[in-house]
Amino acid sequence: MPEETLVVAVPKGRVLEQLVPRFERVGFDVGVLTKKSRKLIREDAKRGLRFLLLKPDDVPTYVEYGAADLGVVGRDVLLEREYDLYAPLDLGIGRCRLAVAGLSDVAYPPPPGKTLRVATKFPNVATRHFQAKGQPVEMIFVQGSVELAPLTGLADVIVDIVETGETLRQNGLAVLEDIHEVSSVLVANRVGLKLKRERIAPLLEALREE
Repeated sequence: MPEETLVVAVPKGRVLEQLVPRFERVGFDVGVLTKKSRKLIREDAKRGLRFLLLKPDDVPTYVEYGAADLGVVGRDVLLEREYDLYAPLDLGIGRCRLAVAGLSDVAYPPPPGKTLRVATKFPNVATRHFQAKGQPVEMIFVQGSVELAPLTGLADVIVDIVETGETLRQNGLAVLEDIHEVSSVLVANRVGLKLKRERIAPLLEALREE
């Protein structure tokens, strides 16, 4: 790979759709991102760019280990795991929030001393949140369809990403407490940032001004 090539890890799905107009306005050839193809590596040879299309949770791993110089990732992923990354820019896309949710009639906060059963795919975020409140919890890790947990008695509440709240409402749940606002941020590999500063710095500035 030529030294000057800039490798950018981007998440597949909804966030990429919101990211494309931003990239287009700063001069990226977004056609390589939007064309129908199963290729997971897309090249913009004219501008010396290589895009890696990844699952959102994998983006920071590729950046941290130097397989990509830059990446776009939800702040929720960074909050859950401790990555050694530089996060210079909030892109303001993919906006949502991490929240505690449950049945509308659940006792929340629970009576003093009661252990709260919490189902979530964000156990570290949830644990820190409840520890700060002095609330004893039993954490139950689940990967998907977390809304089922209160409905089946698996857990008292859940901690999950909430965008519009429609999925919660359709399942008879409600937001009980907001934990953290979330949006997508640009992250950089610390070594790559130093080695390719002449390429990365103008891009950061253009995205800030856009």
